[in-house]
Amino acid sequence: MKIVSMHIYGYGQLENIQIDNLADFQVFFGENEAGKSTIMSFINSVLFGFPTKQQAELRYEPKHSTKYGGSIRIFHEEFGFAVIERVKGKAAGDVKVNLDNGTFGGEELLKNLLGNFDKGLFQAIYSFNIHGLQNIHQMKGEELGRFLFSAGTLGTERLAKAEAELQKELDSRFKPGGKKPPLNEKLHELHEINGELKNAAAKVKEYEPLIEKRERFLQESEKINQELADVHQQSEKLTEWKRVQSFVKEEKLTLNELEELGQIQFPVRGLERLQQLNQLILPHKAELVSMEERMKKAKLDLVELEPDESLAKDEPVIVNLLNQIPVLEQLTLEKGQYEQKLAHLEKELAVINEKLHLPLNEEDILAINTNIYMKKQVEDISRRGQKLLETKADHDHLLQEEKNALELMEKEVQLTSSLCLPKQERALLEEQVQGNDKRSLEEELRTIRDKRGFYQHSLELEQASRTRIKQQFFTIELILIGLTVYGALTKQWILMFLGFGACVVFAVFMFQNLKNSKQKETNRRLEDLKKQETRIIEKLQSAANLDIEMAEEKLKRDNLRIEQLQVMKVKLEQQQAQLQRAMDKLEIWEQESNDHRKALLMIGNELKIPEYMAASFLLEAFGQIEKFKEICREKHQLLEKIANINQQQKQITDELKYYENRYLSEKGLDLHKTVYLLKKKLEEEQEKRIKLRERRAKFLEMESDLQQKNKEQEQLEAEYIKLLGEANVETSQEFYELGEKAERRSELLDKLESLQGRLQFSILSKEECEHYLHIHNWDDLIEECQQRSRQLQARLKELQEAQAKVKVEIGLLEEGGTYSEILHLYKQKKFDLEEMAKEWAIYSLAQHILLETVEKYKSEHLPRMLEKAEEFLEFLTSGNYQRIHPHPIGIGFLVERKDHTLFEANELSQATTEQLYVSIRLALAITLYEKYQFPIIIDDGFVNFDAARTQRVIELLKSLGQKQILFFTCHQHLLPLFPKENIIQLDKGAVQIIS
Repeated sequence: MKIVSMHIYGYGQLENIQIDNLADFQVFFGENEAGKSTIMSFINSVLFGFPTKQQAELRYEPKHSTKYGGSIRIFHEEFGFAVIERVKGKAAGDVKVNLDNGTFGGEELLKNLLGNFDKGLFQAIYSFNIHGLQNIHQMKGEELGRFLFSAGTLGTERLAKAEAELQKELDSRFKPGGKKPPLNEKLHELHEINGELKNAAAKVKEYEPLIEKRERFLQESEKINQELADVHQQSEKLTEWKRVQSFVKEEKLTLNELEELGQIQFPVRGLERLQQLNQLILPHKAELVSMEERMKKAKLDLVELEPDESLAKDEPVIVNLLNQIPVLEQLTLEKGQYEQKLAHLEKELAVINEKLHLPLNEEDILAINTNIYMKKQVEDISRRGQKLLETKADHDHLLQEEKNALELMEKEVQLTSSLCLPKQERALLEEQVQGNDKRSLEEELRTIRDKRGFYQHSLELEQASRTRIKQQFFTIELILIGLTVYGALTKQWILMFLGFGACVVFAVFMFQNLKNSKQKETNRRLEDLKKQETRIIEKLQSAANLDIEMAEEKLKRDNLRIEQLQVMKVKLEQQQAQLQRAMDKLEIWEQESNDHRKALLMIGNELKIPEYMAASFLLEAFGQIEKFKEICREKHQLLEKIANINQQQKQITDELKYYENRYLSEKGLDLHKTVYLLKKKLEEEQEKRIKLRERRAKFLEMESDLQQKNKEQEQLEAEYIKLLGEANVETSQEFYELGEKAERRSELLDKLESLQGRLQFSILSKEECEHYLHIHNWDDLIEECQQRSRQLQARLKELQEAQAKVKVEIGLLEEGGTYSEILHLYKQKKFDLEEMAKEWAIYSLAQHILLETVEKYKSEHLPRMLEKAEEFLEFLTSGNYQRIHPHPIGIGFLVERKDHTLFEANELSQATTEQLYVSIRLALAITLYEKYQFPIIIDDGFVNFDAARTQRVIELLKSLGQKQILFFTCHQHLLPLFPKENIIQLDKGAVQIIS
């Protein structure tokens, strides 16, 4: 993924900032508070969300703008170009993602683009700064190795912190030889309680019989208490019967009388209801007659108040028309303002016409093309013309300088050429020096004499060798001839033929050897050397009278002048080429000037301005034409508004005249009087309608009341008949007689209810009451119950005393705590120990899993990362450190120097440690996270490096061509290391490219 451009709407001090065409290696330079940290935070916020108010990170909300957020355009290897926009909204902001293929989305699409990276992991892998190096400065010993290993795993020290925190948690809970950790304390307490438990177990034999005895006493006591409760309950029931016997007898008599009366069918409160109905029916009839008379009079009033229906229909239109009278006055005022503004615009158009002085009317000028493309062309061609004028002066100055330099160079060449020797004189001197060089001749003579001695010695050796070979040949030949003769004499033919063949072959070999002798060649060379020796001796004798040294000096000086002449000729050719290039540039300028003149003429034709004006005042003329068109458009708008106002005024006045002729008796009135009379007419009609509505409402209310009264009268008569029917009688006299019997039955029922209410809370049931009605000696029974209760209480007191004695004996055995209590305490302490041990085991298991994960990482992923880190480290240290090995024990690294010496991280120098950290961080991003092509963000991460180390680390970053680098710095001495077009300068909210 590559960031192509950024548009900051509002973020911190940056507002409406556009940064385009970001390079693969982009440098952001600025002093403190120029906005470097703001841009880095902006990139993280747009990609991963704004920091929430609960987080410690700065939110960079702008102080002087309501816009918060911005957009970033990226190129993604899979999805192509995309724009990510995040603005103020929910906690992390509202995000929109637009792909160039037309796909839109939000957070889900953004997660796909970012490969589900979160902000913490992105900053750990692809963003590092001086704070990472400061962590290195603060670490010593084994901590440094753990930190570097963690940086090679996650990009930060989180792995090292996690391992250290786990170990700290384990040590805080248990140490093998410790006393203060909680697990050690629990083990000591459990050991002491175990001793107490063993002592308590010895007393169990005496303790258990007393416990059994106490249990027997408790059971007997419970049995007596139960019997005592039964006796007490029997006594209470007898006492209660003594209290309620009169109520029970009276209840029985009331029930007998109710049975004699039997069931009576009579309405509830029948007599009272009948009297109430008689009191209501007669007044209702009188009221009905009065209401009917009032309704007749109300009908006559309604006929008199009927309104004008046609005016009622037109009332909304007339009211709306009257409401437009203020609008009519406002339109008159606006019309006057528009007419004043129109006159002012006419004056401005006249001024522009005088400035342009073109034979064009308003329609012709409006037809001129002044779109943004034409404006861009005018601005470009104006800038190009200004640039051509500046370039022409530069070319003229350069051409004059090159001509002067060429003339000076030609004079120097002529002067140097005149100082050189003529060809004939130089040839004579060369011949004298070459042919009569005494020292060289003597040296050549010695060489020839040495060669003669060598060949003479070789000739003598060859002659001696030939003599020795001939002697050997004759000896071998005699032996072979003797062997042949011996074979012939002894008739050993094979031996004879072998001897003869060998003799022939050896003779041929010797003949060839003597024939190929080098003696003739050696003699010939000796003769040649002798002739050369004679010739050189003659030269030495003739060169005695020549001044060789003077000739050599002349030739040396002439050689120097010739060399100078050659150099000057080369410089002359270069100067001629430079002059030609200057002339070529001038020709190119003339061609560009012609093209510019043609383009200027074409633009002038399109803008309908003469050539002289286009050549000198094109941009100003375009501005005046653009302003003329803008004023014309404003003028036309004003004319349209004035026409609309005239039309609206005419429409309102015409409608008012129409309604005046239709509803007013007076005609030909002025506008204000017509409005006044129409308003008065409407108010009168409105008042009549209000009165009509009130009278109609009252009439309807009266009609409704009459209907209601009729219904009430009918209902009262129906209830009267119904009440007689409920009592199953036909006359009111029969109804009253039946009512008296019903009242007596009601009294008896009330009495029965009162008696039953008194008996309701008695502890005696109905069956018990029936039983006690036949018992007459209940006083004796009460006395017997009391006597039995006293006997049981005496026995209970004896048992309580015995229980107290047993309790004292048990207490003596339980002075140090009972066995069960100590056992309970022992199990509780053991449970607490097991729970704490579980917590300790969780942390131990987490540490074990972490170490196993680290080991798996070391065996599977770490080698590939270390291979790339070694390559980077060797480059950064100029080959002084070449290998990085995982530490064989635990977490950390061993670094191998070029002499194969191994160092732990804490043994390296500070600068080398920083280079190792940089190598590991870059290798992590290149190898393990190679499929995520995020840009690498560096914030002054190398300020502690010297010039040489800084140069190498910048070269290393430039070599990472597959990833974009965003480098933020406030150090100006680093800028020469980068191309100028790759540097963006930040200056307190402003952004510009250094050129």
